[in-house]
Amino acid sequence: MTREHYIPFNKEFLLEQQLTAFAQDPKKVDDFKKLFDIIEHYFHYEAFNLNRNLKQNYALFDPDLSNKERKSFIGKSDFSIFKKTLLTVLELGNYTRIDQETLDVAFKESDLIGLNLSIDFNAFKDYEMYVRGQHTAKEKVKKYFFWKKEVEIEYYDRVLIYLHYNDTNFLKEKKVKLGKMPVEPGSVVLKIFKRVPKNDLETIFPNAIPRMSTTDKLLLWVPGLFGGISLLSAKVIPALINMYGAYETGETIDLLNSKTSLNQGLIALGILAAYCFRQYNNFVNKKIRYSKILSDSLYFKNLGNNSGAFYSLLNSSEEEMLKETILAYSFLYKSEKPLTTEELDNQIESWFETTLKTSLDFDVKEALDKLKNIGLGIESNGKWEVVSLEKALVTIDALWDGVFDYNYQM
Repeated sequence: MTREHYIPFNKEFLLEQQLTAFAQDPKKVDDFKKLFDIIEHYFHYEAFNLNRNLKQNYALFDPDLSNKERKSFIGKSDFSIFKKTLLTVLELGNYTRIDQETLDVAFKESDLIGLNLSIDFNAFKDYEMYVRGQHTAKEKVKKYFFWKKEVEIEYYDRVLIYLHYNDTNFLKEKKVKLGKMPVEPGSVVLKIFKRVPKNDLETIFPNAIPRMSTTDKLLLWVPGLFGGISLLSAKVIPALINMYGAYETGETIDLLNSKTSLNQGLIALGILAAYCFRQYNNFVNKKIRYSKILSDSLYFKNLGNNSGAFYSLLNSSEEEMLKETILAYSFLYKSEKPLTTEELDNQIESWFETTLKTSLDFDVKEALDKLKNIGLGIESNGKWEVVSLEKALVTIDALWDGVFDYNYQM
């Protein structure tokens, strides 16, 4: 499994872990908590500004707004600013973009539903998926008849799907049918899901339609056609021809043998029809199972849609920034000497590996940039150190006080 920047522990837990180093000094423990309480509020303020920026520039493309509301944002919403801000938020939240090669593999394979899904990609001007966090779990998957096999499924903890629909003229030209989906051409759809199987990513596309796989088609049509033709030509048709010929000529026939042959043929055809029905019914059951997975995804796994997804993304980015800042400040504070970027990175990743049994790629550059921007980190000759707790509290308090600089003279 690829190492990622995402830190799979909440901020309270990580803060408590770092406070153990100051357990013998209650004042330092208290100061440390105060410091990161103020930093958290400052990051929340930054997130508020990002949210306002996103909503302003997304409104013209938001399918949840009425036409009248959307038209009011003509000249106010800028798509390029919206996309740039969205990518910034995703990067801060340690989401990574899934490349097309990985998507193609996911579209071809299936872990849970065993069903081919057809997606009309002409509907989209652009589509992307971003993921964060991975884990594996054992699931029982039906293979043949009543036999179930336990397999290990790889899941993404969070998945954001970004769909930019084509305009009306293009959709008409390509004969794309949006069906009953309440999506305006040209709009941008955002959805966040949790716990999505890596090889079933296509299930969260809103226009995915179940189709028979090549195997399903072969199991249905090959026995049906060849078996049916064989039985008709060998049993049923000859018996009927003989009986009709005898009737026309008035000849005596072996009626018992003819009826027996005809009955055997019809029974065999009935068995073949039952087999074909069972194969088709298997496909129908897969569609029902897919519908169940889809309804579960929409009801239990969906974490946000369109502008409502911003809050989930921004909350994630706030948490990730705070966790990175807590760790970078704490390790530099406890170090007896300034550390290079690489030394700090190795120390933090080693701590995760040995203490929390977790392998990750700590985003040390982002963490140090944050420390420097809020005035707590100092770089000199390629080495980093942080200001004391007492000075850090004064610095961050001054930073927070300067957010709303309304100092009117009466």
